[in-house]
Order: sequence, then C-alpha cells, then structure tokens
Amino acid sequence: MKLTINPLFQLIAQGEHQQQDFKYCINDSRKIAKSLVAFANTDGGRLLVGVKDNGKIAGVKSEEEFYMVEAAAKIYSRPVIDFEVQQWDVDGKTVLEIDIKSSLNRPHYAENDEKKWMAYIRRNDENILANTVLLKAWELNKNEKGLLFKYDEPKRKLVNYLKEKGEITLSKFSKVAQIKRFEAEDILAEFLDMKCITIELEKTPVCYSLNNEFDLARLL
Repeated sequence: MKLTINPLFQLIAQGEHQQQDFKYCINDSRKIAKSLVAFANTDGGRLLVGVKDNGKIAGVKSEEEFYMVEAAAKIYSRPVIDFEVQQWDVDGKTVLEIDIKSSLNRPHYAENDEKKWMAYIRRNDENILANTVLLKAWELNKNEKGLLFKYDEPKRKLVNYLKEKGEITLSKFSKVAQIKRFEAEDILAEFLDMKCITIELEKTPVCYSLNNEFDLARLL
C-alpha cells in the first residue's frame, strides 16, 4: 500500500527560508504586512499561518486570520499586494497558506507602528529593511525608456576599487570618488539595476561587491 503524505507536512518540513515563513497566529496586521512586502519585493513566497516556529501545527480561526491578512495586504501595504490563500485542515486544525508572487510593481512599502512606510526584502529567513540605493535601483528598473549609462571617472574608480578590495560601502565610495552622497547613491543604484554589482544588506554598514556573473568588459 502506498502512503500519501499531506502536502502541508512537506512544506513544513522545509522549515523557514527565503520563500517561506511560519506564523503561529496573527494579532497585528502591520507585522504581517512587513512579511508580505518582503516577499513581494524579493522572490515571492508563502506564509503558513497556524504553524509555530518549531513546525508544530497550532491551527487558526480561518475567518479572523484571513481578514487580518487581507487588511495587511490592502490597508497596511502600499501599493496593494495581491495574494492567494489555501486552507489546510489537519486533525481538526486549520492552517492558512498565503501565497505572494514576486512583484513587478516594487517597491512595496509596509506601514510600521510609527505610521511610517518602509520597504523590506527577504534574505534567508529574515525580513530586512531596504535602503535608499536599492529603492533607487527599483525605480530605475521601472523606467520604460531605459538607462543612459555613461562610464565616467567616478564609475571607473568604483570598479577599480571593487576589483582590488572586493567590497565598498556608500560612505567609502563617496570619499574615494570625491562625490556627494546622493551622487554615490545614484551610481550604485545604476550598477545594481544593471546587475553588475550585488548588495549585502545584512552587513552593517551595507556593502556592495562586483557580481561575478556580470561581464565587466561590457563597461570598459
């Protein structure tokens, strides 16, 4: 006899990762909005509501939890985030699977407790605040006219520094290139949009490195 494993158990067995998060319960739509925004701004993902951090199924009251998620997506997220929901019933307990696709309309922002709108991305199993450089890169990506790229002296200094040192911070780049901070942000945003550098938001301060998959000869 072939045993069939409930697909929910297979999802839970993966643990929390870049495209999956567990929520024991929902009592604050703003906190859920942060997770929805992070998924939408990155690779998409799913929330399993009614599952503890250790993977144990606790269950939820599906109607109440659904309306909390809906409020998170429509009231506390900007622009509004589309999601799909699936209900899993296991041993009398209900788990909601909330699926969010990677958005073409990023950046999405979530309202925090101080009524400020903040953008987040997903890194591994954490939601991380997006910085100004990343926000500028997203805005460039939405420009249908494309990017007019000029390989000038500050950009040459950036590439040469990264080839020699491996990584750079915004402040360091501003100092090395002898340009203002907002100008350094704009250049880093261009490089991010072109995917010739990567951003490491996990580091403090945030660092930027060359993307090994990008052909630098295209710039030189």
